Amino acid sequence: MNEVTSDSMLSFVTNTLCCEVGTSVPRTMPRVVPDQRSTFENEELFRKLSRECEVKYTGFRDRPPEERQLRFQTECREGHAALAFVCTGTNLQLSFSSNAWSDKDEDRVTTREFVDFDREVGKVHLKSQFIMNGVCVIWRGWVDLNRLDGVACLEFDSERAEVEAAMLRDQIEQYNRRLREFEERQRQYRQQQERQAEQEAETRHRSSRTSPTETSGSE
Repeated sequence: MNEVTSDSMLSFVTNTLCCEVGTSVPRTMPRVVPDQRSTFENEELFRKLSRECEVKYTGFRDRPPEERQLRFQTECREGHAALAFVCTGTNLQLSFSSNAWSDKDEDRVTTREFVDFDREVGKVHLKSQFIMNGVCVIWRGWVDLNRLDGVACLEFDSERAEVEAAMLRDQIEQYNRRLREFEERQRQYRQQQERQAEQEAETRHRSSRTSPTETSGSE
């Protein structure tokens, strides 16, 4: 009976520990890869998009040209638009705002640095920062306001890459620290169970040696 109870308790505590580490260790996927620059320079997709490529506005394809032109300009002023690299078919929902990484809406502001209608007549120059395939990049290009096509490329965002790399290191260190703490609790629990099992075995051994004498004395 004691052995069954001990096994059940062991199973219960083990499951409890597993649940504890599951909830305490971060489960979010890393936002970036460990070596962003190398990935940007060597991955085929990035190598293609780092050269100037044709881009097209892909929003509201079922609407008349005049309406699409108006909607595109409105979206740019609002700080967003859907644009695709024609050479690869890569369709991106871009955000044109400063502090694009902030969680607060009031921090993300569309400025002339990101949306510029004044640089060239009939065109809008755009800039967008985001993470693509684990790499911090900058989308930079222009779009003709009548044809709704233009030229753009991706650049490696070294400044943001350093920030994200530091966040990744912190995330890995936090995970490793909590994993070490969990493993230490498991080790202590196993030692406790081993000591308890030894004590129970010693108690049973003593009982088995004294029982015949007690029985003989009672007779």
